[in-house]
Amino acid sequence: MAARHFLTLNDMTTGELEQLLDHASRLRAEWHAGKTRDSLKNRVLAMIFEKSSTRTRVSFEAGMTQLGGAALFLSPRDTQLGRGEPIEDSAIVISSMVDAVMIRTFAHETVEKFAAASSKPVINALTDDFHPCQLLADMQTYREHRGSIRGATVAWIGDGNNMCHSYINAAEQFDFHLNVACPEGYEPAASLLNAHSDRVTVVREPEDAARNADLLVTDVWASMGQEDEQKAREKAFRNYQINPKLMSVAAKDALFMHCLPAHRGEEISADMMEHPGSVVWHEAENRLHAQKALLEFLILNRLD
Repeated sequence: MAARHFLTLNDMTTGELEQLLDHASRLRAEWHAGKTRDSLKNRVLAMIFEKSSTRTRVSFEAGMTQLGGAALFLSPRDTQLGRGEPIEDSAIVISSMVDAVMIRTFAHETVEKFAAASSKPVINALTDDFHPCQLLADMQTYREHRGSIRGATVAWIGDGNNMCHSYINAAEQFDFHLNVACPEGYEPAASLLNAHSDRVTVVREPEDAARNADLLVTDVWASMGQEDEQKAREKAFRNYQINPKLMSVAAKDALFMHCLPAHRGEEISADMMEHPGSVVWHEAENRLHAQKALLEFLILNRLD
């Protein structure tokens, strides 16, 4: 049977995603109850990092350990990937020795090429275009605090980046409407907007996106690889901040999320992490549990 990959949210059906999130919540509850689980005993995850990470490395490595397996950290400095070996060749060899591969890189084409040649499941742990693992954690967090997100309104404030792209896919998969507030020139990819025009509304003013929204989300103004654009982005995004004033125009019980790391005083005010609607720390921990559920689904083909 061909390996199942997770490169975007669209690689799973809505039903599979719902089941996965239910399972992730069960795994969270088990973990907090002190229960141990060895479902991935003797299984190995290869973790390829071309972009640095805190939450991604810790959550995948800890997740494999908690499920009885092991994880290998591979950087371009440590492998032939950093010395020009074709991606496809690396994929064939690495996948012959492990049970799954997680890749965090720049070009989305890299994970697509790797997956095409891999005999084992490949997980996109972030590319310049998509960040589906974060969306699993976000959707799990919303469900655990508010129930189904179906029919809700989500406001994305800031850059139309990889996180925004995955929120567009999530709007389709989980049946909610997405308002995107961004400056001119920083819109999400036109192809995604055109494909999901019934799910996404692009506006210029953050207040227009946030009005009566059930969830407000943002990300840093300059992502990894965009440091040279920092000054220009600071100028373009200076009015695109989530703060208590913006939260006040949203629904009364609106939640606030951020994939982290957060730059206080830029995309969020200094006090937003402690706002009553903030579920950022719960969201961050859910990377661990959502990815454990994903690993079991891809490696064992089960969600129980």
